[in-house]
Amino acid sequence: MSDEPLFQSPTEANQALEKETRLPMTGWQQEVNQGLEYGLEAAESIRDRTIPTFSRGELPHFAGINTFLKAPYLEDVKQVGKYDVAIVGVPHDSGTTYRPGTRFGPQGIRRISALYTPYNFEFGVDLREQITLCDVGDIFTIPANNEKSFDQISKGIAHIFSSGAFPIILGGDHSIGFPTVRGVCRHLGDKKVGIIHFDRHVDTQETDLDERMHTCPWFHATNMANAPAKNLVQLGIGGWQVPRQGVKVCRERGTNILTVTDITEMGLDAAADFALEKALDGTDCVYISFDIDCIDAGFVPGTGWPEPGGLLPREALYLLKRIVQEAPVCGLEVVEVSPPYDVSDMTALMATRVICDSMAHLVLSGQLPRQEKPSYIHAEANMTVDQAWE
Repeated sequence: MSDEPLFQSPTEANQALEKETRLPMTGWQQEVNQGLEYGLEAAESIRDRTIPTFSRGELPHFAGINTFLKAPYLEDVKQVGKYDVAIVGVPHDSGTTYRPGTRFGPQGIRRISALYTPYNFEFGVDLREQITLCDVGDIFTIPANNEKSFDQISKGIAHIFSSGAFPIILGGDHSIGFPTVRGVCRHLGDKKVGIIHFDRHVDTQETDLDERMHTCPWFHATNMANAPAKNLVQLGIGGWQVPRQGVKVCRERGTNILTVTDITEMGLDAAADFALEKALDGTDCVYISFDIDCIDAGFVPGTGWPEPGGLLPREALYLLKRIVQEAPVCGLEVVEVSPPYDVSDMTALMATRVICDSMAHLVLSGQLPRQEKPSYIHAEANMTVDQAWE
């Protein structure tokens, strides 16, 4: 038997142990102090004197008010620009063509996010210490009316985006992809955005069931001059739920598609390189639209159109890591989480992981906290970025 150690270089775990020593505890201490001030000191029998009488902040994970990661709820949205990241829910499922329920997605994600701490071991990131995060609640959508809801969504996202806060959107069905990108485009001036779209479905039909449904966002988003179709990258497409009308549009507009087989055969790094090259070709920033059904249906049963054969969670998270760390990301949405069909909150938990990992990669790449508003954000709103729809 050799006396040589099994690992010649530090393991990821050893590096993680060292990274933790470099993180401050300032945010945690502020939370404790505020909890004791607002929540009263604990009963005399409690030996841990950081615990208040009334639950305030992260602990215990089963208590408290449901905001994402128990971030502060921002009632006055005019103050959103004071934060690095703003979480916003879009409880809209009127664009669903099969199983509704994504209107409960934002609350489902918020509820299970209470399970998480703001610290990640491998990344060596503590979000509480390194960024300011708020939850602005939900956009007031109009049940059974996509177009009025789209107008509300675009206005809300435009407000957050133009403030300089990084928008993270909790869907909602995927029809919201068009109005969210429209909200971003209203404040891009003459700048351009590439879209990286994780999904099993192309979502490029002009209409479905005579309306702009969750199968249609990228037809309309890529009609805008700020979001060219040649910069639309679609990762994980495939299976028996890809409508031929949408395939025709992808072919005509030259979008960039990789199937799950493409990704696994070329390798995750080559797939990430492809996505970055296409999305960044002539653009100024990248918007990420993450449909939870890009993950294999065995891991995410709580969605409207589950499709077996999707990406494994680790594959999707690795692609996300490469893309977020190497592209100037201007926004993120996670859509199609449908809690009525979920099992043990596993789909909502996957969505939470996608969001938390993305924030960590934004920190590690130096994109957060923002030192100043990104130059691609144009102060004046252009309300005519899209074509009129009747």
